[in-house]
Amino acid sequence: MSTQRSQLDLFSAGAVVPRTGETASQGRDSLEALTRECLGCRRCELAATRTHVVVGRGNPLARLMLIGEGPGQHEDETGLPFVGRAGQLLDQILASVGLDPEQDIYICNVVKCRPPGNRKPTPEETAHCRPWLQRQIELVNPAVVLLAGSTAMTGVLGIKTGITKMRGQWIEQEGRAYMPVFHPSFLLRNASRQKGQPKWLTWEDFKTVRARLDTLETSAQSSETLH
Repeated sequence: MSTQRSQLDLFSAGAVVPRTGETASQGRDSLEALTRECLGCRRCELAATRTHVVVGRGNPLARLMLIGEGPGQHEDETGLPFVGRAGQLLDQILASVGLDPEQDIYICNVVKCRPPGNRKPTPEETAHCRPWLQRQIELVNPAVVLLAGSTAMTGVLGIKTGITKMRGQWIEQEGRAYMPVFHPSFLLRNASRQKGQPKWLTWEDFKTVRARLDTLETSAQSSETLH
């Protein structure tokens, strides 16, 4: 089975837990259409060098979304985001706060095709991919969005302040809570787990995110009880 076929299968295979008022088919069908469009995209020069378009993975009905920079070599080869060493570390971080990478989060990138040599995507490339990302955010409709790295923070919110200054802060926009966090690839280069170091700070950030998700879940359950 081809990787492009498996991209579409993400929205038809496996059980997901719908949010209140939503069905699994509603979340999957719209994202499946978006995936088909992305697979045929030729808006920028990245299309000429890509192996696969990398759209997303995880639960399209999750309350939590993470947006990274762009696909690397492993992602380009598999057609799935965050599956290399950085992705493995991300899954470990999620598990450390009790979050399932397949059920509790939807993961994607600012650009859907790998920049040659894993370079940072240009502003023009980011702009060409922006409509796809905006539709992903609207379709998944997460309550909480993690922005992994400065490229994601700038691409989504337009903030150009360094990620070190912005990480761990809540930014409320359009009914969503955004939090910039260090990109897992940065954590691979800064392995210390001592207090105050990037890995320790990231763990603290993810614990804060988990607490917010728990609060949202409690509020949703209380609302259902009242009705």
